[in-house]
This record gives sequence, structure tokens and C-alpha cells, in this order.
Amino acid sequence: MKILILEDEIVLALSMREFLEDSGYEVDCYHNSDDAFDAMYEKVYDLYLLDVKVPGEKNGFQLLEELRKEENKTPTIFITSLTDIEDLSRGYECGACDYIRKPFDLAELKLRVEQVIKSQCFASSEDLVELPFDYTYDVKKMKLLYKGESIKLGKTETKILELLIKRRGSVVGCEMFWEEVWGEWVDSANIRVQVGNLRKKLEKDFIKNVRGVGYSIDF
Repeated sequence: MKILILEDEIVLALSMREFLEDSGYEVDCYHNSDDAFDAMYEKVYDLYLLDVKVPGEKNGFQLLEELRKEENKTPTIFITSLTDIEDLSRGYECGACDYIRKPFDLAELKLRVEQVIKSQCFASSEDLVELPFDYTYDVKKMKLLYKGESIKLGKTETKILELLIKRRGSVVGCEMFWEEVWGEWVDSANIRVQVGNLRKKLEKDFIKNVRGVGYSIDF
């Protein structure tokens, strides 16, 4: 799962990032809205955590309003010290899923992130995503199950599987693997090896190889 944080309080931002990374998430952190806005168009995230009053051309509200106009539906939580009901109402009108008021405990942050991802990211109110051949994916625990039994996957294999699940019905090519799994360019042979390692752990292979294009999971 990949999260973008927009927070100009450096110490808070680093604390959030370290805590979420320790919880198994991949996190990018930005301190002004301009850099965050660029990243949102260059990469695909599962969740945005946005402060409202930040440096840059747009504040958090304006940033999300612009994203929603462009049909970017990534789940968003506002992190803010604002308490006025008009401000809170505007956040929800912009398309936010939730608010976290400063100051907050990091354990609360984790709970709210888990809830939003569970309910929004996979467009399901369930913890489990149904896959072909009696496979399911546990969103909260980030585990692949076959007939209820857990299958042990490596970190890279888990990232590959999550990307394919998010893009079910579409073909995932090298460029998206670079951005979402590795965060940098890697040789296509490395991608094939890692996907191959994942497929070897499947009793029944539900990952399709679209020759010369990439890989996919059908609905």
C-alpha cells in the first residue's frame, strides 16, 4: 500500500512516515503542495494524508478539489488543527473520507488509515478481496489466502500482487511496476523473475501473462 503525506511540520511528517513504514506501508512525504501535486500525477497512491495549511500555490482543500475535478478518486484524510464546522464541512465537500485533528496519537492515525483503505481503496466493505480459484487477499493483514490458508510471500511479491489486484481487469506493464513496486527503473528480466517467483507459490495460477505488454488479473 502506498501513501502520500503532505505536511509542512517536518518533525510530525517524519514521525508519521516512520510509524506507517514500520506498519508495512510505503510512504512518500512532501512539505509543500506544489511538490505533492506533481507526485500525485506521476505516481499512483492508495491514500493521501493532507494538511490544509501548507506552503505552495494551493492549500489542502484546493489541492483535493483540483484532483477531484480531474477524476482522481484516491481516498483522502485531512490532518489539521482546524476545528470550525465550516472548515470541516468544506473538507468533506471536497471529497475527503475523514479528518484527524491535531494533536493526535499515531495509533489513531493507523486505525483511521486502515479503516479508509479497507473501505475505499478496494471498493469493498470487507477485509477480504475475492480472487479466482478460491484465493482471497486480506487487505488489512496484507496476506494472500488459498482456501483460507495463508501463503507466505516476500515483500516484493506482495507489492506485485497488490498492484495487480488494484488494477484488476487491466494490464500492468513495466513502467507501472517500476513506479509502484521498485520506485525506480529495473530490468524487465527482474520483473519477470519476481512475477515468476510469485506464480510458483500459487497452487492455481490466476495471473495472466499478456505477451509483450505485461500481466493482469481478471475479475
